[in-house]
Amino acid sequence: MKILVVDDDVHILHLINIYLTREGYQVLQAENGEQALQLLEHDLPDLAVVDVMMPGMDGFTLTETLSQDYDVPVLLLTAKGELEDKERGFLAGSDDYVVKPFEPKELLFRIAAILRRFDKKNQVTVQVGKLIIDRRSFEVGIGENTLILPLKEFELLALLASRPNQVFARSMIMEQVWGYDYDGDEQTLNTHVKRVRERLHRYDTDVEITTVRGVGYKLEVIA
Repeated sequence: MKILVVDDDVHILHLINIYLTREGYQVLQAENGEQALQLLEHDLPDLAVVDVMMPGMDGFTLTETLSQDYDVPVLLLTAKGELEDKERGFLAGSDDYVVKPFEPKELLFRIAAILRRFDKKNQVTVQVGKLIIDRRSFEVGIGENTLILPLKEFELLALLASRPNQVFARSMIMEQVWGYDYDGDEQTLNTHVKRVRERLHRYDTDVEITTVRGVGYKLEVIA
């Protein structure tokens, strides 16, 4: 699991990084909202831990962007316990909050709870439009039709379907589907995307894989 931590206090960043790394999480760090959004151009985390009080873009604004534009769950860090701050955070789209100073164990518990609710990658079935992906049987259902795709094509489609309408960078797709140590080039990805598109076009489906030039691909429902 990959977690983005955003806090202008480098000591807090370092502390959270230590505890999350010990738990086996991969950690991305940013000192402000702008840096966080730059990281999202190349990496999509499973969850974000965001400080409320930051210069420039505050945590509420960043949370709104993360939840609405990237479908990333957010745990807010706040030094205040007032009801107004909690309300504003939830209205912005946060999924939980922790008040500073916090116990590291409490932070880890709350992170684990959110990830259990939002772990789309491990859902047994995923549905996007008329498309239904079954991870147990490795079958793809489109209406009354059932497709059996080669494994890498299935993994590619399942990854894109885990976050509909969200752009996946090419490097991220290669890492998730082929692994960190894959020696091939991006032409492999192009070929697999082409094959999956051809399979989907043969059936009455309302989804398609769209190319985002210079970035990567996304799966979206056709209106």
